[in-house]
Amino acid sequence: MHGEGYAYGSWGIVITMVLISLFFIFKFIPMRTRLGKRSGGALIAFIVALFAEMYGFPLTIYLLSHFVGIEIPFNHISGHLLGDLITYLKLGNGWFIVMLVSNVLLVIGIWVVSAGWELVYKSEGKLVTHGVYAYIRHPQYTGIFIITLAFMIQWPTLATLVLWPFVIAMYVRLAKQEEKDVTQQFPEEYREYMQRTPRFFPKLIQ
Repeated sequence: MHGEGYAYGSWGIVITMVLISLFFIFKFIPMRTRLGKRSGGALIAFIVALFAEMYGFPLTIYLLSHFVGIEIPFNHISGHLLGDLITYLKLGNGWFIVMLVSNVLLVIGIWVVSAGWELVYKSEGKLVTHGVYAYIRHPQYTGIFIITLAFMIQWPTLATLVLWPFVIAMYVRLAKQEEKDVTQQFPEEYREYMQRTPRFFPKLIQ
C-alpha cells in the first residue's frame, strides 16, 4: 500500500493547507455570533476532512477498494473520483474536466467572498446594497457554497459528502437569522432590499 505509487501520508501538506484555509476563513467569513461560530466550525470540519483525505490518508478510496471491490490506485490522479467516472463513461478527459470546472468555481467563489467582505468592511456599520450586494444578499455565504461545491467536484470523499449538506444548512440558517437582525436595525430599507434582491443566487433575468 505504501509503494512507489502511494501519493499520501503528506501530513505536513495537510497542516499547511488547513492553516491557509483557516486564515482565509477567519479573515473573510464572519463568526461574530454563536450561530456564526457553529457554522464556521462546520466549514472548518469540512476543510480538515477534505485535506486529510487529499494528502493524508485516502479513507474513501481505501473503503471503496476494500469493501466494494473497486480497484483504485493510490495516486493523486485516481483520487479525482468524479474525473475517473467521467473518463470511464467516455465523456472526455475526466481529470481535465474536473480540474477545469472546480478551479473556475474556486476562483469565482473566492472572489465573491472577498468582494462581499470588502464592501462590508468599508461600510462602517451602514447597510450595503451596492456592488455584489446588488445581486445577492449574502455573497460571503454564496461564495462558501461555490467553494465547497468546487472541492466536492475536485475531490469527493465520504466524509465531505456527509458534512457538505450540514455546512449548507448551517449557513442558510445563519443567513435567515442575520436577516432578522438587520431588519430590526433597518426596518423599511432592508425589507425593500429583500424584495428586490435574492438571498444567495442572482436572478437570471432582471
